[in-house]
Amino acid sequence: MENKTLHWVLFISLSLIWGSSFILMKAGMNGLTSIQVASLRIVAAGLVLLPLAWNGLRQLPWKSLPYIFLSGTLGSLLPAYLFCIAEEIIDSSLAGMLNSLTPIFVILTGVLFFKTRTNQKKIMGVLIAFGGCLLIFFSKAGMMQGTQLLYVSMIILATISYGFNVNLVHRYLSGIPSLRIVSVALVLNSIPAWIMLVASGYFQKDLSQTQILAATGYSFLLGVVGTSLANYLFYVLIKRAGTVFSSMVTYGIPFVAILWGLVFGEQMNALKILGLAVILGGVYLANSPQRSKS
Repeated sequence: MENKTLHWVLFISLSLIWGSSFILMKAGMNGLTSIQVASLRIVAAGLVLLPLAWNGLRQLPWKSLPYIFLSGTLGSLLPAYLFCIAEEIIDSSLAGMLNSLTPIFVILTGVLFFKTRTNQKKIMGVLIAFGGCLLIFFSKAGMMQGTQLLYVSMIILATISYGFNVNLVHRYLSGIPSLRIVSVALVLNSIPAWIMLVASGYFQKDLSQTQILAATGYSFLLGVVGTSLANYLFYVLIKRAGTVFSSMVTYGIPFVAILWGLVFGEQMNALKILGLAVILGGVYLANSPQRSKS
């Protein structure tokens, strides 16, 4: 397979996998609680990556382990719970749309907490993206009030967590292979996820019930495919196609989430689509290369 063809195969695969993860969370919660779905997702990912983590641990400097654990918490554990809890109330398609704010918070957390340099183009892109976010907020009656706003805020907090993680890895873990970081981070974070799973009463359920078995299957699929496999494919794509092309996955994910939402009867309107377009426009502007002055 030619390189360009392989790049697009990986790109489409990642867009489909990550874009489908939002509806899988909804499916998992049709039988399990949000805490149980998120916990099973991380536990499943940790189990799949255990062989890689076992080899990786022996090759890592011990002083890097706290940063790797924190990376797993910020990049996987915390967002898994926040997304699932938020989707108790909001649509999966809306969660997928707001997830596209992640590159914006990579920039903002880098500037505010990691002393990353910025420029006028990035600032303008951030402002445009937040304008799109406001359009989405006003696209549905009651979105800016009470419970709806609280659960939408959880999605935004998850994207902030992603932003912190990207900067953390860049600052403290840049010399360590990415797949090694992911495998060790997820295995370490599967321990608190397992504790949460036990505490949630999952093992007191009748696990032979069809509905619970199906929900458990969706949750494991989230962990094995949506977390473990997707992260592996993403790092293969970065290695082969570079970070610029790989980052374009941001644009594919929300449209897959929207399509799944429409299939399952979630409401969509022109203002939401316009808000998403504005967000993605801001993301593109903020991440486009700065032209050097002659």
